[in-house]
Amino acid sequence: MKKFKHITILIGLLTLGFNEFRAQQIPVYSQFFMNKYTQNPAFAGMDHVYDVTSNHRYQWVGIEGYPRTYTLSINGPTRDLKNGLGAFIYTDNVGPTRRTGAQASYAYHMNVTEDIEVSLSLSAGLIEWKIDGNQLTFNNPNEPASTGNVMRSLMPDAKFGFLFYNDKWHFGGAAPNLLQNKIKFNDIQEPNPGNKLEDHYFIHGGYDFILPNELVADPYVLIRYVSNVPLQIELGSTITWKSAAWAGFSYRTGDALSMLLGYTYQDYISFGYSYDFTTSNLSSYSGGSHELLFRILFKRSKKVTETSNQDKRL
Repeated sequence: MKKFKHITILIGLLTLGFNEFRAQQIPVYSQFFMNKYTQNPAFAGMDHVYDVTSNHRYQWVGIEGYPRTYTLSINGPTRDLKNGLGAFIYTDNVGPTRRTGAQASYAYHMNVTEDIEVSLSLSAGLIEWKIDGNQLTFNNPNEPASTGNVMRSLMPDAKFGFLFYNDKWHFGGAAPNLLQNKIKFNDIQEPNPGNKLEDHYFIHGGYDFILPNELVADPYVLIRYVSNVPLQIELGSTITWKSAAWAGFSYRTGDALSMLLGYTYQDYISFGYSYDFTTSNLSSYSGGSHELLFRILFKRSKKVTETSNQDKRL
């Protein structure tokens, strides 16, 4: 019974105990505006380009075992531009635990009015939770983790997303962790009820403002809700010059203020960097958070795009 008790406490602390760690059940990115697809699969195919993006996030640097998240995603439209396909993989390391996930998604785009489109999307995949016993120390040397055991839990996962949009604005939401499975380790023989993955809900919206001197401002708001945790509101905006260089900020209540910089070369390759100033109680121990982004865009041929757009208007 002690085996189960220690593991339950560990998972509880990392996923269900503290507000900051509970939010970590779903990766958080400061550069949301550059890779919206990972937060809402309904964005797949919306921009009529193929998008390959990699994120590297190092959160609360300075704290032992600080979270490190690595994500690779791809999404784009089908030939008729009425559907979007996408997939992403990620690994999230926090202390002795590692969570690895992969999902594939499908989005259906249709016109609500002449100027407004809607996208409905579903994602499905798998999540693996792992505890590395080599990184744990117990008072009782007979604990399974203290002998270097690596414990794993594999479970299915699903996500739903919706999006209303046109060329100037977007409004949508997503519900990750739809199945709300429990983390159970087969290595444990004692009764093992597991720790439940909490339900998450995102609502977001944004608008593009055309400014003088070839500048574009795109403020957005993102609201995150997790069961039994205070509502988190994220506000942010970037200002982009000549569709190339950008700078901006984002602020997440109870978490951090982020400063953003980036550059896009010939509408093809983008590089982004953000630094988070921690505003929560962890600020006394953390040196802030760093996030790196690399993106490649593959545009559809002009002929195919024009033909598809004509078909959509018919």
